[in-house]
Amino acid sequence: MARMTKAQREWRPGMPRKRRSTKILFASTVLLLEAFVVFFATLAVFGLRRDEISPGLILTAGLILSVVLILTCAVLTKPWGVGVGWFLQLVLIAGGFLEPTMFVVGLAFALIWLFGIRQGTRVDRENVERDRVQAAWEKANPE
Repeated sequence: MARMTKAQREWRPGMPRKRRSTKILFASTVLLLEAFVVFFATLAVFGLRRDEISPGLILTAGLILSVVLILTCAVLTKPWGVGVGWFLQLVLIAGGFLEPTMFVVGLAFALIWLFGIRQGTRVDRENVERDRVQAAWEKANPE
């Protein structure tokens, strides 16, 4: 028999489903898109600079960064998860020292990250308020 998660063990019939965070959804989407960009940027740097920088170093660093971007999605719910995301935005911008186009791409993604975090937080706050009002209405108007 498969092991049950904490949420599965605590579930009871009729329980409302916990709402997923929009901020985490937006942040995860940005990080996954950045992972693809880093992968293709790694190939570009490999093709353009393999005579100057060790090809093994280029490929290893690029693939590790892509994997770290993907794995960061799993820790976004932790208090320090968004901070790791901000650090990765700086790493992406710093990639411009290897390929100057990455300054523009990294800055664009950092702005998208900022927008996603801010708007996601706003939407999450509105959802909490909406759920509170809905619960109060349901309590005042039993069927």
